[in-house]
Amino acid sequence: MLKEILINVGEEETRVAVLEDRQLVEMYIERAVSQRLVGNIFKGRVENVLPGMQAAFVNIGLEKNAFLYVEDAVPARAPEGQPALSGANIGDILRPGQEVIVQIVKEPIGTKGPRVTTHITLPGRYLVLMPTVDYIGISRRIESDRERERLKDMAARLKPEGMGVIVRTAADGVEEEELRQDVQLLSRLWRKIQQRASHGPVPALLHRDLELVQRILRDVFTEDVARLTIDSRPEYEKVLDLLDITGPKLKFKVFLDERDDLFRRYGIEAELERALKRKVWLRCGGYIVIDQAEALTAVDVNTGKFVGSTNLEDTVLRTNLEAAVEIARQLRLRNIGGIIIVDFIDMQQEEHRRQVLQVLEEEIKKDKTKTNILGITQLGLVEMTRKKVRPSLSEVLQRPCPYCDGRGKVLSEETVGIHFRNYICDLARRTSADTILVEAHPLVAARLIGSGGGNLRDLEHRTGKNLYIRGCQGQHIEDVSVRPLYDQADIQANTLPVTPGQVLEVRIEEPHAVNLHDGIARLDGFILDVEGAGSLVGEVVPVEVSRVHRTYARARLLK
Repeated sequence: MLKEILINVGEEETRVAVLEDRQLVEMYIERAVSQRLVGNIFKGRVENVLPGMQAAFVNIGLEKNAFLYVEDAVPARAPEGQPALSGANIGDILRPGQEVIVQIVKEPIGTKGPRVTTHITLPGRYLVLMPTVDYIGISRRIESDRERERLKDMAARLKPEGMGVIVRTAADGVEEEELRQDVQLLSRLWRKIQQRASHGPVPALLHRDLELVQRILRDVFTEDVARLTIDSRPEYEKVLDLLDITGPKLKFKVFLDERDDLFRRYGIEAELERALKRKVWLRCGGYIVIDQAEALTAVDVNTGKFVGSTNLEDTVLRTNLEAAVEIARQLRLRNIGGIIIVDFIDMQQEEHRRQVLQVLEEEIKKDKTKTNILGITQLGLVEMTRKKVRPSLSEVLQRPCPYCDGRGKVLSEETVGIHFRNYICDLARRTSADTILVEAHPLVAARLIGSGGGNLRDLEHRTGKNLYIRGCQGQHIEDVSVRPLYDQADIQANTLPVTPGQVLEVRIEEPHAVNLHDGIARLDGFILDVEGAGSLVGEVVPVEVSRVHRTYARARLLK
């Protein structure tokens, strides 16, 4: 598998794309206005303890207090380093006003503050140092039993007394001296953090994790990466300087490409646009739909345009197999975390269900983020969980719609029209004005006017008022402006957008529905019936307004 890393450095954001066989699988974005918090270490003060939730809120100097669960607060038990959870009570461990050193393990999301732990971890290139736990762990991705034993023996010799280490995947095959340098570097860092914590104000930031590019070099840029390309010379030089210290063997894989369109040339920009859409098309013609809710993410698989060539069961199997691969990629790319429910197309054969689950499990293994497949429910749904430590791609790049409050839907023109028809009747009873002006989106305006003005005439009959309904292209479909007009000059200025004799340039949108010889143009939803323009659809033509009615105007072509 060909693995590449692309780094795009801009003035306001840095973006990192990870590609496998030329296909985008992971995306990291860091912006100057929203620095990453996970990994940062603080000295904080316990604000309050909640026995009913077995948790505490800790003031670490951010906008929202951090949340500390009991399992993240109990002292580690030597030598295994497992938390002593049995019978632990948050009130026995923490008290209001107590000072604690904590590390952020989960970014603040929405209304929730960051989640923190007292079990500090300091990641290096080959090892993770755990100053509060006496423990040795080996990455599960190192599969050779012989190599695992070799690394475990070295870790036991090198780790500081009373501390723990986790050997990372990147340590596979490295010499003891490289591990020793990592341990020494991380031990010095921990001593500095302790010195800063021993004096100074509370709350205070004791240690900030590395910036995005440095973290990528530490966590992602391993021996299996064939190429790292970066489009900024200053950042390129920083990368080479850092690799001189941490990984000189990898320097020859780093390339500088200062052209402006690095991401576009690799198709990253287009892939990012697709990653923000609900529907993802599969190569076979089927598609999946991804809906991210607050409690869980639902993924639905459909055959779409794929009809197969042999039988229904084969069509379903091929669609589900391709969907399984794409779902695993989309979870990584969109960085979706939490509970995930996948509704594959129903399969009759147990062997086919096993095949789809096996493919999904194999693809999930490529993901560094901890993901568990819990199996198939009685309803045939696949349950999964994926650890969430940072905002998803959509949370970084998007915001809730200010019009629909994130529902993703707006009211139909029929619904809005019915609602405001009643509102107009109510206003007519309360005002002494003879004229009412209604400004609405063209679709809503057309609904209020009705075919041939029938709805408008009926509404005027019910209210006893003169109604002028104007379509405004810039108006949101759910917003309708209704106001009485008292002054005659105000009526003239606001009711009709054109006057007889006015010369305009308009675009002919469609032929007249009845008289095909004429063409229809619109001015913010107001209809212009242009004589003799039925064959000029799509063209912009000069016209002169000849007659003006309340719902439309007549015009003639100018030669």
